[in-house]
Amino acid sequence: MNSGRQLLTSAVTALAPAIWGSTYLVTTEWLPPDRPLLATTVRALPSGIILLLISRVLPKAEWWWRALVLGTLNIGAFNLLLFVAAYRLPGGVAAMLMSVQPMIVLILAALLIGDKIRPVHALACLLGVAGVVLLVFQGSEALDAVGVAAGLGGAACMATGITFTKRWGRPEGVGLLPFTGWQLLVGGLVSLPFTLAVEGLPGSLTGTNVFGFGYLILLGAVISYALWFRGIEKLPALAVSFLALGSPVVATILGIAFEDESFSPAQMVGIVVILVAVMLAQPRPPKPQGPPAGSAPAGDEPAVLASKPAAGRGGPRS
Repeated sequence: MNSGRQLLTSAVTALAPAIWGSTYLVTTEWLPPDRPLLATTVRALPSGIILLLISRVLPKAEWWWRALVLGTLNIGAFNLLLFVAAYRLPGGVAAMLMSVQPMIVLILAALLIGDKIRPVHALACLLGVAGVVLLVFQGSEALDAVGVAAGLGGAACMATGITFTKRWGRPEGVGLLPFTGWQLLVGGLVSLPFTLAVEGLPGSLTGTNVFGFGYLILLGAVISYALWFRGIEKLPALAVSFLALGSPVVATILGIAFEDESFSPAQMVGIVVILVAVMLAQPRPPKPQGPPAGSAPAGDEPAVLASKPAAGRGGPRS
């Protein structure tokens, strides 16, 4: 993939976490209060049904259990923890906790995919931990412990989901929409029993609630997850994990603009430290290598090489 196309792919993929960053504001302003399980189920289950009705493709063979694992990590568990954090923490803090997941991806990608961790990556991990400590424990007001645990747990789920999605890829012959639909459906089905047992269904919904759920289904799930899984397929796992930083940036901007949120000086330092850690962990492009010593300059290849047919059966392709 050339640099221009990779930049475009990164920009399109970054729209997904940018949309997710608005989830915190949507949750607190438009959804029924204190119903993270309901929000998770309504976000995922209808979205999965819509995509499967459109594609009419079901998993085969080992992809049944793989879809279960990916749907639970990427959708069910992640969204549940996301909404718990959103209900219990300021949007900017909740989103910044989620931003530690690139550090987790570094470790998982090394163990499961074989990516190498350079010394600068280890430094980034240490800075990430330091930034989270400053962010969580140095605020002017004590932060909710359950919300903090949910935010960190959501980061772990996202990191694990990215790594396994990258490791397994997408089954041959299956399009992006059914692949996304499998995971959304699984995530919704996993959370549905807990929703019914713990929270139950609301007695009534306001027009604002309906609009909020519609936003989560169409933008927050169908569109955003399709873009996200496309990005995981085309970009390195580490690069995708960095794009998730768009979520806390958007959440922080919306929190300051619409809910008068603010940060203590120590928390601001924590945010800066996390940003530095993410930038340090970003993979550097390889340096271009010149031709080996003694090789013929371009344009002076021997005639026998210049006339050699293209590799593969049937000779060169038109």
